[in-house]
Amino acid sequence: MTFSGSSPWYLVEQGAPEVAFRFLDAVEAPVGQLLRMPGIGSPNELKNPSLKGLRAWPVKDFDEILIFYVVEKEAVKVIRILHGKRDIARILKRESADDDTVH
Repeated sequence: MTFSGSSPWYLVEQGAPEVAFRFLDAVEAPVGQLLRMPGIGSPNELKNPSLKGLRAWPVKDFDEILIFYVVEKEAVKVIRILHGKRDIARILKRESADDDTVH
């Protein structure tokens, strides 16, 4: 899984590497949940047709962080991991489901 924009690297640059490592560990558990039960998460209907079926799932211990993903056949595609207070609709408007896949 890759990160772009705001990422754990931002936390490292801000002098908080221990928070960055804790964040990465915290993301790993819900991604595992999504792989086991891909239908969990809140549906998010957007105008972006490439993100049909988009869902969101929270990251434990990082209350405002959400994993946005789609399920396609035997794959879970993590589209973005975003803070809930960002303009999610605007950010996801430009996204495509053709990026990283978590199997």
